[in-house]
Amino acid sequence: MSYFALSFFPLHFDIGIYLHAHLPLSYYLTILIASSAIINNMPDYKPSELGSTQCGRSVFYWGKRTYVMGVINVSPDSFSGDGLADVEGAVARAERLASEGADIIDIGGESTRPGSTPLSPDEELRRVIPVVEKLAQEISVPLSVDTYKLKVARQALNAGANMINDIWGLTKEPRLAELAAQKGVPIALMSNQRGTPCHDIMSAVISDLKRAIEQALDSGVPWENIIVDPGIGFGKTQEQNLEVLRRLEEIQALGRPILLGSSRKSFIGWVLDLTPEQRLSEVAFVPPGDQRLEGTAATIAIGIAKGADIVRVHDVKEMARVCKMSDALVRGV
Repeated sequence: MSYFALSFFPLHFDIGIYLHAHLPLSYYLTILIASSAIINNMPDYKPSELGSTQCGRSVFYWGKRTYVMGVINVSPDSFSGDGLADVEGAVARAERLASEGADIIDIGGESTRPGSTPLSPDEELRRVIPVVEKLAQEISVPLSVDTYKLKVARQALNAGANMINDIWGLTKEPRLAELAAQKGVPIALMSNQRGTPCHDIMSAVISDLKRAIEQALDSGVPWENIIVDPGIGFGKTQEQNLEVLRRLEEIQALGRPILLGSSRKSFIGWVLDLTPEQRLSEVAFVPPGDQRLEGTAATIAIGIAKGADIVRVHDVKEMARVCKMSDALVRGV
């Protein structure tokens, strides 16, 4: 053979190197075989091959653009400062978010801020169901119910919701997967480390999401109806929140669309308004959520560049524009 060339990611060899090093050809063949085995066993993931998900009357074509999930908190003690206590106010805000570009509205009745008191299912139903019923009649965008309680999820779906958003990834209530399968609706599965702190955060998140995906599939949820969420702000240190966002593309190996919920989270205030010395001394003060708009925008833009497919945000008008610009740069749309 007069010329011998091997070009294989991440290794590249040619005959010039071979002759210069005077190493046996079998050495390079061994490396080639080993590299081929590694690459052949890597997930065959491409954003354009995520397929699509039917949600209500909408279809999300993953990889085509970033979808915007607008947040409605029917909870006076919401961490982000946007909690609502009445049905009329919640409905009005949801209608405004839809007009500003939300592709789906996520409705939750229980605050998920650290240290908050869990609601009884009946109280959560009292807050959530009237809003879902009203919105199902008045807006065309699909509705998601943000709950980990089976009773609440079932009644919300019966009232017109089109998706379940489970912040505990089936660990609190595994039967949510069976409900999603029965109703034929998508389910978002979050990796939540509250109560189980860990050192290697990305390994923990990916392992947990893999477990949740398998659990959902075993319960009959179709592959295309599963969405994953790394759980920014849920049981992670502020440094770990940054790390998850920085390494978000690693979650693409799971082959499911990624939901990113970084909007107004405390790690943004921690970065923008505390000095390095204050962070090291674990100063308790973190500025309120309504002062985190620019920081949220940065996390959304970087998140899209790192593989986010849907972003859960409070400030829909501004973040929809961030998504549009980011998509133009990242996806060419």
